[in-house]
Amino acid sequence: MTSDDHRTPAALLDGVRVLDLTNVLAGPFAGYQLALHGADVLKVEMPRSGDLARQLGADRDLSEELLGASFLAQNAGKRSLTLNLKDPAGREALLRAVRGYDVLIENFRPGVMDRLGVGWKELRTENPRLVYCAISGFGQTGPLRTRPAYDQIVQGLSGMMSVTGTPEVSPLRAGFPVADTLGGMAAAYAVAAALVRRERTGAGAYLDVSMLESALTAMGWVTSNYLITGRRPQPMGNENFTAAPSGTFATADGHLNIAANRQQQFTTLCRLIGREDLIDDVRFAHPADRKNHRDQLRHEVEKGLSLRTAKEWEEILSDAGVPAARVLSVPDALGLEQLAVRGFVRALPFPDGRSRPLHVLGSPFQVDGDAVSDTAAPPMLGEHTDQVLAELGYSQAEIDTMKERGTV
Repeated sequence: MTSDDHRTPAALLDGVRVLDLTNVLAGPFAGYQLALHGADVLKVEMPRSGDLARQLGADRDLSEELLGASFLAQNAGKRSLTLNLKDPAGREALLRAVRGYDVLIENFRPGVMDRLGVGWKELRTENPRLVYCAISGFGQTGPLRTRPAYDQIVQGLSGMMSVTGTPEVSPLRAGFPVADTLGGMAAAYAVAAALVRRERTGAGAYLDVSMLESALTAMGWVTSNYLITGRRPQPMGNENFTAAPSGTFATADGHLNIAANRQQQFTTLCRLIGREDLIDDVRFAHPADRKNHRDQLRHEVEKGLSLRTAKEWEEILSDAGVPAARVLSVPDALGLEQLAVRGFVRALPFPDGRSRPLHVLGSPFQVDGDAVSDTAAPPMLGEHTDQVLAELGYSQAEIDTMKERGTV
């Protein structure tokens, strides 16, 4: 064994350079996923205001300082360059940067980059190997292409809200920006795939990511059941339409999710809750019967579950092979020992050096048994402007002139 065998392996995207021209969530989330795995992500922001997410979040003081919680959550490990792309000098600086970068991500409304003179046609001329990723609500083509889109708009238009909640309260929005996040994850995946092809062929790529299509893709059986069988999906609250008992159940002190989808799991569940009589009950004997009588089955199962706490049942059922887990609050979920062991919640230094803690989420997957370990703080607005412009070959006098005219 040589000494080289003990070296820490390079990050998956080590050496990949990304220009991140995105705002708010879907785009910044995509760039953050790339940064987590070693990409050098340069965030290009408007002078003075920057990414709108800098002004969003639960802490008003941070938002007023352009360090909103929404920004801090998705921009760790990036550098920040301010450029006014409406200024010819700003456009020239971006074109100069594109020549040395591998990827550009943007989530402007379709057509905006073209009007600025920095669209795909112009940029591919500067760098034929460029992977250009455009994220939008509905895609770069089609009758909806120019419509403004936010997460809630896409949740509604995708049909997602129509199947969320119960018949009494539907339509209901998911409690988090799922459409934005799915769009960002799809973009990160598309970029990684395009980089693999480029490695083999040398060709760049133009990637057109639709939040609407990303949302529909993620809806899985809800969409496939309609496309394949013609069955219109309905809101069922916490019930699983594919099986019963499979949903959320009351216990002695809280709620428990159970997914006893297989016959053996159902039998084990009945035995452990002291209701073996349910196994041969004609209403519940067959999986189809259980679905047809799910409300009655729930009532009977909850009688048994009422004898213990949700945590006790989680351990008893899980140990016996019946999928079960408590319904937790977000703080309780983030405090799970499981996440701590895997290093999923990361502690970072605060951008301006203040002593308050900054905790953000890491990557949802580990590499070679390790969690990502990058500890770079999210950038202050324009924090790296001078450094990046110098890297691009600008003299200090040119940089000073650009500052004076508001280009950066």
